[in-house]
Amino acid sequence: MEEQALLQYKRKIKTAAELREVIGPHPREKKIIMCHGVFDIVHPGHLRHLLYAKSKADILVVSLTADEHITKGNTRPYVPEDLRAINLAAFEVVDYVIIDREVKPLANLQILQPNYFAKGYEYVKGAINPKTQEEIDVLDSYGGEMIFTPGDIVYSSSSLIELAPPKIAIEKLLMLMQGEGITFKNLRDTVAKMPGIRVHVLGDTIVDSYTQCSMIGGQTKTPTMSVRFERRQDFVGGAAVVAKHLRAAGADVTFSTVMGQDAFKDYVIDDLKEQGIQTLALVDPTRPTTNKNAIVVDNYRLLKVDTLDNRSISEKTVRQLISQISETPTDAIVYADFRHGIFNKHTIVDLVSAIPEGVLRVADSQVASRWGNILEFQGFDLITPNEREARFSLGDQDSIVRPLGSELYRRANCKTLMLKLGDRGMITFRDSGPETRSFFMIESFADHAVDPVGAGDALLAYSTLALVATKNEVIASILGSFAAGIECEHDGNFPVTPQDLLRKIDKVEQQVSYA
Repeated sequence: MEEQALLQYKRKIKTAAELREVIGPHPREKKIIMCHGVFDIVHPGHLRHLLYAKSKADILVVSLTADEHITKGNTRPYVPEDLRAINLAAFEVVDYVIIDREVKPLANLQILQPNYFAKGYEYVKGAINPKTQEEIDVLDSYGGEMIFTPGDIVYSSSSLIELAPPKIAIEKLLMLMQGEGITFKNLRDTVAKMPGIRVHVLGDTIVDSYTQCSMIGGQTKTPTMSVRFERRQDFVGGAAVVAKHLRAAGADVTFSTVMGQDAFKDYVIDDLKEQGIQTLALVDPTRPTTNKNAIVVDNYRLLKVDTLDNRSISEKTVRQLISQISETPTDAIVYADFRHGIFNKHTIVDLVSAIPEGVLRVADSQVASRWGNILEFQGFDLITPNEREARFSLGDQDSIVRPLGSELYRRANCKTLMLKLGDRGMITFRDSGPETRSFFMIESFADHAVDPVGAGDALLAYSTLALVATKNEVIASILGSFAAGIECEHDGNFPVTPQDLLRKIDKVEQQVSYA
């Protein structure tokens, strides 16, 4: 029943050319009025506007601004265009809906030539806006008329969204999947294809330590804080965690890295061996294995002590890594760049050139205490920076997220860009075609976020495997988002398993059924 109702509403959604065939050329027997806007959140002011417009004609056509032309607000539109179109089509007062792919409604006005074009009362206050004058000029060219609807109360979608953003992650996901012809069975089938995929991970190993202490007090003579040691925990981190996520998913993983001749090196190798990961560790006795030790008091990170050497690896080590890259049979290669010696503007060129033909190329370059630049990985199949890393690479602190991502996608010359936005989810950019959009957003699916550390590693791993398995960036984005959400729901960085992912898929599908 629900699918039949949805299909009935979708029949109202047309392209301008399709609608011109339906309504015929101007002049017509039936009067047509057209409204245009974003309609991000349909509120009482919108409804009053539409009802008044409908009262002036026989057929009401509502035109929506497409997502790519909305630049107001950092993550606007909040509701994607397909869902906005369905929202309006569900109103009985609305006869047809079109999504305008142009910046202005001028082209569609010329195509449809409605008798009237309705605008809100705020557009008639004072002098005529130049954009409104352009619309009037088009109307005058064929005998149409501008109508300003009464509106003594102005409701703002932006204000409503900022006051209390509606929770519509499930609805957004459902519309995306329906539009791309993707089912939950497709998601499960993709997870089932992951075991046995060969992945070569290259990157900086980090041992993350947490030294738990309790507060004693301060010194009486100097401003020195005194704490009592309780326990210390060490965790394999950095690029090694990406390898562990991939292995947990069932992939056949090879890990290339550089470490020092110390106890941390032995700890990492033993841990990865236990996980079934083939580790090709190059030992440099002149540098330590990178260790980041957080001093924690009552769950507060009081201090972090890093033991590391960020100088570039030697030319000999670069040649050894190149041999490992070229000689390791693999389906995908992941460069996990933490800027602790392996990757820099001099080594990246040679390390990228060594990648064999036909291998899926994936890169993640982090900006934390070091300055990584994702743009140094040109022409990759997938890159996964967060917003801060994107802004750093472009030197852009001001642009809103969507144009920022579009520019990064263009400059990186990549096939797929997954721009991570923390608790706001992610935006994926891809090459667009007649049937595909250039970008889409997936909200976060963390039920109860506890610790965001490691979410990007989980996303990187599962998105990579899904791309190898399906070559579908939408499936890869959804599964990567789900994996990131799972990681956020637990304290610490632990490998996400296929069972974890399948449980998340089941839970989201159940929510979709009730949505």
